[in-house]
Amino acid sequence: MKTQLERMRDAMAAANVEAVLVSSSTNLFWLTGFTGSFGYVLLSATDARFITDSRYAVQAKEQVSNMPVVSFSTPKSGMQVLKEELDSLGLTKVAFESVYVTCAQLTQFQEKVAGVEWVPADDLIENLRMIKTPEEVKLIKDACALTDKGFDHIKRLVQVGVSEFEIQLELEFFFRRNGATCAFDPIIVSGANSARPHGKATEKPLEDGDLVTFDFGAKLGGYCADMTRTVVVGQASDKTKEIYNTVLRAQMACLEMMKPGVIAADVDAKAREIFGEKGWAGNFGHGLGHGLGILVHDTGRLGIGSKTVLEPGQIWTVEPGIYFEGFGGCRIEDDVLVTETGIEIFNHSTKELLELS
Repeated sequence: MKTQLERMRDAMAAANVEAVLVSSSTNLFWLTGFTGSFGYVLLSATDARFITDSRYAVQAKEQVSNMPVVSFSTPKSGMQVLKEELDSLGLTKVAFESVYVTCAQLTQFQEKVAGVEWVPADDLIENLRMIKTPEEVKLIKDACALTDKGFDHIKRLVQVGVSEFEIQLELEFFFRRNGATCAFDPIIVSGANSARPHGKATEKPLEDGDLVTFDFGAKLGGYCADMTRTVVVGQASDKTKEIYNTVLRAQMACLEMMKPGVIAADVDAKAREIFGEKGWAGNFGHGLGHGLGILVHDTGRLGIGSKTVLEPGQIWTVEPGIYFEGFGGCRIEDDVLVTETGIEIFNHSTKELLELS
C-alpha cells in the first residue's frame, strides 16, 4: 500500500490542488507520526517541510522521518517561518484544512502570509483517513484487545453498593497500568442514569436490577477503540430482557448487512426498522455509528442521510441503543473493519445478557 505522503499527493493531483498546509494535530500525526501540540506540514507535488518551534525541535527530529524538519525559536514566529518556506518553494496558492481551521486562524494566514491565495481543502485528508493501512488496522485491533481485557477486569466490580465512579477509576487505572490511556471519558451509567447515552459516571451506587452501560475504549499507539456492553445487576426482569434482546437483534442484523457497496444510511435504517416493530423507534435518538481511528469519533457516520458507501479498509462502530427516561437504557457496540467480502469484528467480549452480582 502507498505511504501517506504518496496517497496525499495522488489526492491533491486528482483535486487539482497545488499545495496543502496541514496544521491539525490529528492530521499531522496521520501524515508524519508527530505527537506534539504544534506544527505545520507544507506539502506540494515535489516538496515537503515539517515546521515546528523549539519546544519540539528534538521530538520532531525523532518522530518525523519522511520530510525535512524546520524549527524556529523566538523572536521568530510561526507565520514568519511559514512565509519564508512558501517563498523558498515558490508557492502562491495553498489549500488549508477548512474542516479544522477557524475564521481567526484563516484571517491570520491571509494577513501575515502575504502574496498567497488560501483556498479550502474541504475533506481531502479526512477522506483518505477513512481507509486504514494494515499498520493502522493492527493498532486498532490491539486497542480493541486491551479494551476486551478492561471489560473482563471491571466486570467483577458489578455488585450492589459499588459506585459508577469507582468502576470508572479502576478502568482508567487498568489502562494506564497496561501502557494505554482512555480513548475518551468512559461512560459508566446505571439504573435511570443509563437512559443518558452520553451520561457521566456519578457516586450513585449500583442497585439490584439496574441496567449498567459501559461505553469505553483504550487508546494505544495513537489509535482508539470504542466498545459498549450493557449488563444487569442481579436478576434481569422480563422488561429488561426484552429491551436487551431487541438491541442485540438490531445490532446483529446491522452487522449482517455490512459489506462493500452498502450505503451507510441503509445500515442505520435496519436498526430503526427493528426498533419500530416494538414501537421503540423514537427511543433510538442517535446514529448507528461512526468512523474510528486516531479520533474516537473519526471521519464518517453510519446515520440517517449518510451517503457514504462502505469500502474495504474502513473501520466503523456499530452501536444501536434504546433509552427509556426514568427506567434506563441499553446499548451494544462493536468496532468492525470492512473487508473485501464483509466485515471483521474486533471486539470479542460476550454479548450474552450478563446478570452479575
